Amino acid sequence: MRNQSTTRHRAAAICAMCGARAIGRMPEKLERRRVLGFIGSMKTLISVSALILVAACASHTPYGPAKSSGAAGYETQKIETNRYRVSYTDKDANRSHDMALLRAAEITQLDGRDWFEITGGYTDQDGARSDSRTSVSVGGSTGSRGRSAVGVGVGFGIPVGSSGGNVTTVIDIVTGENPKPDRPSVYDAMSVDINLRGNAP
Repeated sequence: MRNQSTTRHRAAAICAMCGARAIGRMPEKLERRRVLGFIGSMKTLISVSALILVAACASHTPYGPAKSSGAAGYETQKIETNRYRVSYTDKDANRSHDMALLRAAEITQLDGRDWFEITGGYTDQDGARSDSRTSVSVGGSTGSRGRSAVGVGVGFGIPVGSSGGNVTTVIDIVTGENPKPDRPSVYDAMSVDINLRGNAP
C-alpha cells in the first residue's frame, strides 16, 4: 500500500511539474505567434505595395514614337531648316510636357546642334486646347473654352483641374549652335537630355 501511495504521489508531482512547465511556456508561444503574425502582415503589405508600384509604372506608355496620330508617344514634323514642331501625348500632363522637351533635345542633337528655343506651343486634352503662351510665367490663366491652365516654362500651358483622356503637348522649336543665347526660352539640349532621360522608362 505504501508503495502504491508513493507511486501516486510521484505521478501527481510529475503531472504538476509538466503543467507548470506548460503554463510557463504559454506566454512564449503566444509571443512567438504574435511575432509570426506581424511578419506575415508585413510581407502582405510589402507585396501589395509592390503590386501598386508595378501598376503605377505600367500606367505609362514607354517613351517612343506614337504608333498612330493621337496615340501615346512623340511625333515630329520638320517645318524648315532648323525649325521643328514636336508633340508628345500621354495621360499625365507633366510627363507629356517633360517628354516633349526630351524629344526636342534629341532632335537638336541629331541635327548636330547645341541648343533649342521654344517659339510657341500649346497643350490639348480631348480637343480642348489651351491658349498659346509665349511669356515666361507660372500662374493660373483661362484658356479657350474656359479651361484653366498653368504656364510652365515658355511657349505653352499645362491644363489643370481636368481628369481622364490623353494630354498632348505641342512645341515649336528652332535649333542652333553655341554660343547659346541668354534667353529663358532657350534650352541647352545636352542638359535637358541628361535631366529628363531618367523619366523616360
